[in-house]
Amino acid sequence: MAASASSSVQRARQNLADRLGEIQRDAGLRGRELAAACGWYPSKVSRLLNAHTPPSEDDIREWCRACGAEELAADLVASLRAVEGMFIEWRRMERAGLKVAQEARLPLYERTNRFRSYSSWLVPGLIQTPGYTTAALQAIQQRRGLVDDVQAAVAARMERQRVLHEGHRRFAFLVEESVLRCGIGGGGVMRDQLHHLTTVGSLPNVSLGVVPMRPDRVRWPAEGFWIFDNAQVNVELVSGYLTITQPSEIKLYAETFGELAELALHGAAARELITSAAALLG
Repeated sequence: MAASASSSVQRARQNLADRLGEIQRDAGLRGRELAAACGWYPSKVSRLLNAHTPPSEDDIREWCRACGAEELAADLVASLRAVEGMFIEWRRMERAGLKVAQEARLPLYERTNRFRSYSSWLVPGLIQTPGYTTAALQAIQQRRGLVDDVQAAVAARMERQRVLHEGHRRFAFLVEESVLRCGIGGGGVMRDQLHHLTTVGSLPNVSLGVVPMRPDRVRWPAEGFWIFDNAQVNVELVSGYLTITQPSEIKLYAETFGELAELALHGAAARELITSAAALLG
């Protein structure tokens, strides 16, 4: 992956710190002078500039005031809130149940025209069968001890799949070959899911690629991620859910998607890999 999820958060914090540094330099203030103007110890300025300590909203406003750049404070505060919202723990996101977590995603899907999805763990949710989704969400519900609303959550995810057939949306899905061979829900569920992949892959607005297993790969597998237009990236982790909106970070994920797409097999070659995986299920 071009950048790990944790480094994405840290880089976003550093970008904000760098912007504060630019404002300081434009004002012609030394660190001690800025600290004195803000009523801080000089070490606080250093910690903020090096992203060792994240600023508060009040810190940003005071910094801009001391530098004579009050008009920039609102945008910087918005950037701070975006950084703070990048990482959301699964348990906090799902505390109201899996169904609510599924429904919360729908507005983002409805306003997106171009979807790019890479998965190294599971078949992407938009192209899952009901049986596969049930198996996946049951595992999540049991592992995390959540309220059992799996069937309602499955229905919500299936309802979300209507975006595949509405409007002029375009979809590009990449999955690792291991996803085709990783049993979830049993042989029958996997057979149905693999058959569904070939059906979805034939849609005119869908591109389906399979990244084959091979010993000489130049791009190793990464955590799964979604790119929504060029506006947002979502990364699913074991412990949390990462949302990225900074253009430089989105560009890194887009470049990684492109590199993985070059490794992937498409069309008849992809269908052959899917059929081969299904044959192993008997």
